[in-house]
Amino acid sequence: MFLYFVGALTRNPSMHTKIFSATTIGVQAYSVEVEVDLSFGLLNFHIVGLPDVAIKESRQRITTALKNAGIRLPERKITVNLAPADLKKEGTLFDLPIAIGILQAAQQLQLTSEFLQETLFIGELSLDGAIRTIKGTLSIAYDAQRLGKKRIVVPHANAQEAALIKELDVIGVAHLTELVNILRNEQPAKPITPITFNNSPAVDKNLDFAHVKGQMSAKRALQIAAAGQHNILFIGPPGSGKTMLAQRLASIMPPMSFAQILETSKIYSVSGKLADQSLITQRPFRNPHHTISAVGLVGGGSFPQPGEMSLAHHGILFLDELTEFKRSSLEVLRQPLEDRVVNISRAQYSVQFPASCLLVAALNPCPCGFLGDPRKTCHCSAQQINRYLEKLSGPLLDRIDLQINVQPLDYQTVTSAHNTQQSSQELYARVEPAVNKQAARFQQAQMFNGTMPASAIDEHCALTDSAQETVKRAFEKLHLSMRGYHKLLRVARTIADLENTDIIDAHHIREAIMYRSLDHYMEQIKQK
Repeated sequence: MFLYFVGALTRNPSMHTKIFSATTIGVQAYSVEVEVDLSFGLLNFHIVGLPDVAIKESRQRITTALKNAGIRLPERKITVNLAPADLKKEGTLFDLPIAIGILQAAQQLQLTSEFLQETLFIGELSLDGAIRTIKGTLSIAYDAQRLGKKRIVVPHANAQEAALIKELDVIGVAHLTELVNILRNEQPAKPITPITFNNSPAVDKNLDFAHVKGQMSAKRALQIAAAGQHNILFIGPPGSGKTMLAQRLASIMPPMSFAQILETSKIYSVSGKLADQSLITQRPFRNPHHTISAVGLVGGGSFPQPGEMSLAHHGILFLDELTEFKRSSLEVLRQPLEDRVVNISRAQYSVQFPASCLLVAALNPCPCGFLGDPRKTCHCSAQQINRYLEKLSGPLLDRIDLQINVQPLDYQTVTSAHNTQQSSQELYARVEPAVNKQAARFQQAQMFNGTMPASAIDEHCALTDSAQETVKRAFEKLHLSMRGYHKLLRVARTIADLENTDIIDAHHIREAIMYRSLDHYMEQIKQK
């Protein structure tokens, strides 16, 4: 039982108090001091401190909620300051701390200064006094101890996500009168049941590689992508199975660590997308439509919000029909794919959203989709094909490690009863040792070859003499950039890890080159 209240305190003649709350910018929480002052004069209510429209409207919500909760509003002029004044604030989470500040200043609550100093209050009030769920609870709870707080008062609907943070006392309340009774020691706070979760790989019987006929080279490429976190591009005619393959990639990826679960869940919390979930325990799979804007893809807005790339953090961002996306939208992916974060700058502040996702893209080889299809004839002209592919810039393709040509299946492959397919479990059996090998190499869990810094490539990508010669020929023939050269070595490193080999040999390089050959193939198409 917490000690909130001291019964015999000297009343504060100044009618002034300070309540602590917080707001989020990006996924990081910032402390906000809610200062409330009651002074003689006609009943009036002012909020200052760079509030947005939703905060200004809280005056009506708070006064009505107090009235309907049976609490009489003091006949005083009420001034509320949200400090620091130069920090822009948004949302409705300040309703609750403002209401508590009014009650404390009016001496209807007698909370100790120590309790107030150690406590964060966040929550939105409805007109009947109920406390509604808010965005960003997990991020605020995650940073509460950094802000010097020992406990947090949150809406009951958000209590479980806040309770994920150890050594933080969480008080979840559903109504204003309930909170007032708790703070007056008239009733105990309801205990919060900790969430139990399972971070083992998701088992979805409908998304298993055993259902995918043939496409062995594509499955092999996905195994490499899952083991080393390599971006991958599928190119092939409609109906060849590109989307089906992409949807099953998560089933052979390693499970998320608890730290990754918290990171991803924080992003969903500040976006208001946790809903009834308190955690994102499985790797996200985001599949935005090609009409999405650049802001929707990487994030932004007047109050910056995470985009699809950040919502896919530690998961998969699948861009189907890649050439149908606006070129401007695709080009904004370049920096986040390289740095694994999205940086959004505003006049007064900058926001950084995590964006360490695995990009999976798919496209048809031409406008009609049948270029290279042995069953159907393509009637697209060279000009039409060039126009269709011109959205894919060289720098963007340079950031995609694996490029796979997916061909349609023949009838015999589809109907053969002897064509036994590898299941996701069988494919993952080789991925797991490769992931563990990388963790031991980098001395860091969940570190992958695909995210290996360029400065570490010489140290970790030792080549045999024959492999050196193969790389030299590929560099000259494929006209590789330095980024493309590093991508080639990273992919070869993952292929060697799948074979549990410390030294990269020539056949590892040749397989890695096979996954880069579409660069040259697409250049030939453009010059057709």
